[in-house]
Amino acid sequence: MSSNGKNRKLVVVQLSGGNDYLNCVVPYNNPLYADNRPNIRITEDRAIPIDENYGFNPGMAPIKDLWDDGKVAIVHGVGYPNPNRSHFRSMDIWHTAEPTKVGNQGWLGQALREMDPSGENVVGAVNFGAGLPRALVSPGVPVASVTDLESYGLLNDIDGADQRAEALEVFANMYSQAIGSGPVMDFLSKTGLDALRGADILQTAPQKYQSDVEYGSDSYGKSMKGVAQVLLADVGTRICYTQHGSFDTHTNEVALQERLLTDISGGIYDLYTDLKQHDASEDVLMLVFTEFGRRVKDNGNGSDHGSGGVSFLIGDGVQGGHYNEYPSLEAHTLVEGDLAFNFDFRGLYTEILEDWLEVEAKPIVQGTYEKVGALAV
Repeated sequence: MSSNGKNRKLVVVQLSGGNDYLNCVVPYNNPLYADNRPNIRITEDRAIPIDENYGFNPGMAPIKDLWDDGKVAIVHGVGYPNPNRSHFRSMDIWHTAEPTKVGNQGWLGQALREMDPSGENVVGAVNFGAGLPRALVSPGVPVASVTDLESYGLLNDIDGADQRAEALEVFANMYSQAIGSGPVMDFLSKTGLDALRGADILQTAPQKYQSDVEYGSDSYGKSMKGVAQVLLADVGTRICYTQHGSFDTHTNEVALQERLLTDISGGIYDLYTDLKQHDASEDVLMLVFTEFGRRVKDNGNGSDHGSGGVSFLIGDGVQGGHYNEYPSLEAHTLVEGDLAFNFDFRGLYTEILEDWLEVEAKPIVQGTYEKVGALAV
């Protein structure tokens, strides 16, 4: 284990759309599971057993290999009080760690500001995918967003910093009538220049990278290869953010979820293997989360929005195993037909922030929450 927390990195794996907990970590021996899921359950012969009570979804064979090596912590029953079944609101709550009001700063954006108060490192965080997850947003915190690392770069066919700054100013002027000048203008030019500097740095990552690992050809495999390239280039990136989905399996759930979990599991396994081969896995922790689980009863061909869900912590810094209790499926314990959460996600964040990234958690999660106890640090 690295004794120097200053170099530890976090890779976030967001399962967008509400990953079905019951069909991800399958309670195949529980008769209430079969009763509630007559149409879409994962049968015992298809689940990948991890012990006498639970099995992984058939798409998660690579995760099972990491589980067998003690690298996977399953965090059961994760959620927050007064569950919200809107994708947007629930994801927002996870991104800002603000369950009671609309937050304006991301939990990781705030952590980045603590780790790099002057905002010197323009590639402290890299998001793989279009747009910018709210989790990474915080005033003065530069974040690079990459859809394809091989061809990444804003205005990167323009030679010379002066020309690029000039092009940026033209761009800024085009929008100044719409957005006014002053602070907004300053912000735009600063962010734009940060993006240019970030693009220059990140463009070098694929050139430095050599690996025997064959990532999947799906979009998630491509993202995870990008994560490996950035982390192994050692440009100072502390947080990589990835997402895949949609896991909104109202219909055709069994096939859809299995395919998505196959992509995710393959990407996680390949990234871990790649980092391990480069002697770089000790300092990387992966967090897998979703905004909520699904309803206990199936709807005939799928499942609808629920509450309590499952998260995973994966890596060398993890003590593998089950954490917290799998919520009861007994009818009287359900919350409006959903699994009741029994572990606040802010406790998960607290452990990652304090014990992995070495950032004070209390101001970010706004309180003191019980940690999950899965990090071997």
